[in-house]
Amino acid sequence: MAEAIPIEDMIRLEDMTGEAQHAATRSRAYAALVWAFDYPDAEFVATVRSGALAEALRATLGAVDPALAAGEWSPLEDAGATDDDLAVEYTRLFDVGTGGPPCPLYGGLYGGARMQNMEECVRFYNHFGLTLAEAPRELPDHISTQLEFLHFLAFREAEAWRDGRDPGPWQRAGRDFLERHPGRWVPKLRERLAQQNPLPFFAALVDRLERFLAHQRGQRPL
Repeated sequence: MAEAIPIEDMIRLEDMTGEAQHAATRSRAYAALVWAFDYPDAEFVATVRSGALAEALRATLGAVDPALAAGEWSPLEDAGATDDDLAVEYTRLFDVGTGGPPCPLYGGLYGGARMQNMEECVRFYNHFGLTLAEAPRELPDHISTQLEFLHFLAFREAEAWRDGRDPGPWQRAGRDFLERHPGRWVPKLRERLAQQNPLPFFAALVDRLERFLAHQRGQRPL
């Protein structure tokens, strides 16, 4: 997605306080989840095995609410028996299958009317001056695209709080987009995933994502 947030700016937000800091921590959490849903190439697998990915998620989610860091994190350090296990499983669950993958990462495939779903996402993005990058994965309803947008909105909210401007437009857009898009379909993704006997890594990742989104919607985590 265009207008990526430079990592230096994310670090600079650590100096914020109060509501600005809270929005900044949510922005970081969304960014970490975008990273966690990358295709598991060799570098990604090494990050999983080192524990760095699990620690990044634990730290960023826990900064939003310590309850989100509770529980067992070892599945997110389990890359399988070989270096290819995560990639093979990612493809099986999310990329291929007769009539489509069993657990697509595209929200428009949950509930029908995909074109309308994608068009609504694009309207959200365009309203804030964002366009999609030329990448095969970056369709408007992909989980990574949607999480990146929520990261962007939380980041701009943090800046508004810091600068004494009205954060309302960013807050309202975040709540509305979350409710209409990933907050609606990620629980369905988790239900489908549970039927596929996935590797523990992916089961734990989707579970953590669903808990975080439920928290952001003001619901009690499952």
